[in-house]
Amino acid sequence: MPRTTNKQNKLHVKKGDMVALTKAITSAQSLEMDRPKGYTGRVLRVFPAKQMVLVEGVNVRLRHTKPNKDYPNGGIIQREMPIHASNVLPLDNNGAPTRVGRKYVTDANTGKGRWIRFAKTTGQELDK
Repeated sequence: MPRTTNKQNKLHVKKGDMVALTKAITSAQSLEMDRPKGYTGRVLRVFPAKQMVLVEGVNVRLRHTKPNKDYPNGGIIQREMPIHASNVLPLDNNGAPTRVGRKYVTDANTGKGRWIRFAKTTGQELDK
């Protein structure tokens, strides 16, 4: 059933999550930066509209830059590029990759509820 009220794009990962790769990421530019299946890293940024994530140390590419404030001489720098969100799975508290479910929990003191993510393998909450 399509969403009718909240048309927000949601992903199973958030900024700061530790994730594992479900597929090997190879780079034609630098062979020493290939990342095998199962490599773990932290999510630096999430692009929900494009369903892409930026993972630390994954998909590092060489970029030619003009001189600017950060690089006064310009040159060739290494930079992480986004990968599709379907290629990563968050880690549960045991450090194993897990699928993500969502459930609605209500606070007993205030009576307010919110949606949280939980690990399908252990049932533990992923959101704090």
